Amino acid sequence: MKYHKIVLAGGNGYIGRVLTEYFKLMTNEVIILSRRPAPADGNAHTIVWDGKTEGDWTRHLQGVDLLMNLCGKNVNCRYTDNNKQEIFDSRLIPTALLNKAIAGMSEPPKVFITVTSATIYRHADDRPQDEVTGEIGEGFSVDVCKAWEQTFFGTETPGTRKIALRMGFVLGKTDSAFPRLLNMARFGLGGPQGNGKQMTSWVHEQDVARLTEWLLDHPEAEGIFNCTAPNPITNSEMMRTIRQAIGMPIGLPSPEWLLTFGAWLIGTETELILKSRWVTPKRLLDMGFEFEYADIDKAVKACIK
Repeated sequence: MKYHKIVLAGGNGYIGRVLTEYFKLMTNEVIILSRRPAPADGNAHTIVWDGKTEGDWTRHLQGVDLLMNLCGKNVNCRYTDNNKQEIFDSRLIPTALLNKAIAGMSEPPKVFITVTSATIYRHADDRPQDEVTGEIGEGFSVDVCKAWEQTFFGTETPGTRKIALRMGFVLGKTDSAFPRLLNMARFGLGGPQGNGKQMTSWVHEQDVARLTEWLLDHPEAEGIFNCTAPNPITNSEMMRTIRQAIGMPIGLPSPEWLLTFGAWLIGTETELILKSRWVTPKRLLDMGFEFEYADIDKAVKACIK
């Protein structure tokens, strides 16, 4: 096996399941920290924690190759005061707890990666935003990301290399947001959303796993990395690519007023659709990482096979 042990905090979600299946093949043991017990799956085991207090679970962090933090309430909800507080708490509290747990360890994790969000950058329809020249935006979602990263990097953890992954829109066959777009296209509703000009920075789920492994194997990699494919596209291009992949000639558009009503109806926010996220992975490319799914056509086709 390539690795001894990997721990995924909050690893029972979508990205956690992708990483578990990927790393199971090259790791002696994958530990998932979850609030709910679950049966073992081969060499993947669930350890119960509450994400708020230290306990016996901390001993499983000793000497691990990778600790990855995937905790956080889904932002696909209405931004009520209660939901806003839960979105903040579900990210900041576990992140601070993990920092505290490993800070004094005699044999701390070699690498600590936390997944944040590419939405930290401003609404950008004029130029791409990278880790060097990108401009931080404003608003609730941005405030969450800033506080999240400040909490993550704010505690010194000697002996542990830290990386924050600013994740884009993840494409995958199951559980990601992609199947919802695919169903819309199949029913003839896969036209542009809003004016369709907003940029979408996406990444295929397998490249998320591959670049995580790559970062783990490159000791010079630390700090902030954009986790997005190198070729972002407009919303119109995304929806057209999906339609073409399934042979659907019709795609009715969704104007902003309809999206606003629909978001209210299903309990979400239009920002998730209408914000232009033009984010590129400059640091990964400069350091030599090669994306398997660099182009949207190949990524979409892989998701509908």
